Amino acid sequence: MITRLSKIFIVGAIALYASLVALNNITDYYSNFTFVHHVLTMDTTFPGNQELWRAIDTPLIHHIVYGLIIAIEITIAVLCGAGSFHLYQNIQQPIAFNQSKKFAILGLTLGLLLWFTGFMTIGGEWFLMWQSDVANGQQAAFRLVMIMSAALIYLTQHDDDRHA
Repeated sequence: MITRLSKIFIVGAIALYASLVALNNITDYYSNFTFVHHVLTMDTTFPGNQELWRAIDTPLIHHIVYGLIIAIEITIAVLCGAGSFHLYQNIQQPIAFNQSKKFAILGLTLGLLLWFTGFMTIGGEWFLMWQSDVANGQQAAFRLVMIMSAALIYLTQHDDDRHA
């Protein structure tokens, strides 16, 4: 029971985190929009960079990308929130608990896709975010990837009544 309860709280905590990130990005839109702008324009990468042909200078595309990031964050929050709720509803029944992990798994997986594929892979390697002192979110993204990976591994472990 304690293990199932901890899984519920971990997934719920990630739902809360994603909710706050999305809320901050909506209510203080231009703070992180500036970050997205720098990454996409590659204007803070090393001087003389040979990969600047990858840069996107269209403000409309910057807003679309940022809007997509916010929409994904909201989706992560909703999926993890729903996942935590469904897990809680089935906390007393190990079989039902195991079967109710799908929303939480989807939310955590989407979080991994956003912060690993979106930030570390596309932002970090395609747009060379790692070269920037101003707009480098790779360390923060890595922390989130590790947290969500650990949570996903822990969550997907089979639950029964043989262990705490």
